[in-house]
Amino acid sequence: MNSNPSILIVDDEQVVRDSLSKWFREDGFDVSTASSAAEALQQLQGRRWDILLLDIKMPGMDGMELQQRVKEIDSSATIIFITAHATVDTAVKALKEGAFDYVTKPVDPDYLSHLVTNALKQRNLFNENLKLKEQISEFSRADEIVGDSPQMHKVYELIETVAKTDTTVMIRGESGTGKEIIARAIHSNSSRRYFPIVAVNCGALPDGILESELFGHERGAFTGAQYRRKGKLELADGGTLFLDEVGNIDVKTQMDLLRVIETKQFTRVGGNDIIKVDFRVICATNKDLEKAVADGSFREDLYYRLNVFTIFIPPLRERKGDIPLLANYFVQKYARTMGKSITSLSPEAMDTIVRYNWPGNVRELENAIERAMVVGKPPVIRPEDLPYQLTERNHVLPAGSLAMVEKGHIVSILEQNKWNISRSAEILQIDRVTLYNKIEKYGLKKPSAG
Repeated sequence: MNSNPSILIVDDEQVVRDSLSKWFREDGFDVSTASSAAEALQQLQGRRWDILLLDIKMPGMDGMELQQRVKEIDSSATIIFITAHATVDTAVKALKEGAFDYVTKPVDPDYLSHLVTNALKQRNLFNENLKLKEQISEFSRADEIVGDSPQMHKVYELIETVAKTDTTVMIRGESGTGKEIIARAIHSNSSRRYFPIVAVNCGALPDGILESELFGHERGAFTGAQYRRKGKLELADGGTLFLDEVGNIDVKTQMDLLRVIETKQFTRVGGNDIIKVDFRVICATNKDLEKAVADGSFREDLYYRLNVFTIFIPPLRERKGDIPLLANYFVQKYARTMGKSITSLSPEAMDTIVRYNWPGNVRELENAIERAMVVGKPPVIRPEDLPYQLTERNHVLPAGSLAMVEKGHIVSILEQNKWNISRSAEILQIDRVTLYNKIEKYGLKKPSAG
């Protein structure tokens, strides 16, 4: 296949075809000619052309009608018209219908060469843009959410419903359930998908650093600010701002964030210029925000601004039917990246991971499979390849062990507080989710009434 740019010249005048052919062949083009619209259509059936030069006035079908027929065959065709002064108005009309440009007779070869060069650049940019969009769509599809349980089907329905809107979304669920993947799925299926999704882990940054991370700063705004820096709010313009661990934001930054969400404008730290932005907000949390609102650590007005549309991601222990699907998905993923010929888990290994309660959820499962892929030998993962804690839980706790001491202490605190989970978690200095996980880990049950 010829890699040179191709051009089809359509004109009923032999001298025009010959002269144009000579010019473009000298410039390295793959050139073909046609003396009529009918002949041109025959050539278009067999291949595509980078550029088409069409004469407007020709016997039979003229250039205007030929343009319509060409667009039916190849909607992305790049057309330049050749016209006499008397038909310039017609050429202008052709531009409105999708032609790139026109030249008048007698043709100036230098001007025409410049015009064709620009047309090729635009065509290449158009094709590159199409490829980029395809790659973005393919990337979005590749980052799949795995699960076939009724709970996950409900999540899929909610994603499909809210992705088509610009509504603010709050994703709730335990740590490791895949809240960021859900956020990216919403973004990837929205009208903003060709703009960035910018993630901010609000729980990983100290208060002062988080403010600068979100809003950016001007040079000299604080010690060490040696240059102007754009914040995540600016980088998310046109796209989506994903606020992970949103419950960890301090009260002052909460107020500033609320103002940005409501006004779509802000100033950098240490600056005075008002910066306008347009982004969608998706946030995620594993905290009890209602309790945080009640105790004053989270602003009520921001809570209602963020909690417009809620998606709850169920923990892995509540959708055990998805565990085999996820495990096999991760096996295939790491088989590719590690170049190993392990294809699945043995029945015994699969039984082990299904019986485990996965306090770390999908993230913990992925880490366990990755570890097993490192130490395992083809063709399957065996129970002994899995992390020790997956099988440890089924053993009786030895008297005097640290686990036994922990279990006894948790039972004592729960009984003292009549199994009030919030109060017990506070005394134990852990969050409620962790306490629930430990209750399940040790098989604790609340005594029946009476």
